[in-house]
Amino acid sequence: MAEEQTVLEERIIIKDQHTKEIDLVNRDPKRINEDVVKVDFEDVIAEPVGTYSFDGVWKTSYTTFTVSKYWCYRLLSAILGIPLAVIWGFIFALISFCHIWAVVPCIKSYLIEIQCVSRIYSLCIHTFCDPLFEALSKICSNIRVALRKEV
Repeated sequence: MAEEQTVLEERIIIKDQHTKEIDLVNRDPKRINEDVVKVDFEDVIAEPVGTYSFDGVWKTSYTTFTVSKYWCYRLLSAILGIPLAVIWGFIFALISFCHIWAVVPCIKSYLIEIQCVSRIYSLCIHTFCDPLFEALSKICSNIRVALRKEV
């Protein structure tokens, strides 16, 4: 019984990864469009002091702007939202595929290959440069610097 419960929970967890519940109230939980699309009427159209239109024109303009922005967005998202979601899903799947099957293996292969070169380089440095620098350090170790203040 306990094993059947665990298998069922594992199936539910696997299913939830692809069909997780979405929040219909907060549709930007990570706030990726926080400062991009917050455009209100006051951000676009403003009348400076002394240059006012009729109050009715101002109110109608506000309503027209707000409603047309709202419905144009809804119409465009209804028409283009699903096709663009398919395209973006394909692009991100392609990027993931390339990263998993090409980029990471190439980097791992490079690191394995460069390890051999690194050992040879290290051996050459220790063989040729270490004695040279040791000899230079012995030559320079007898140098004494004295500072005198002349009056």
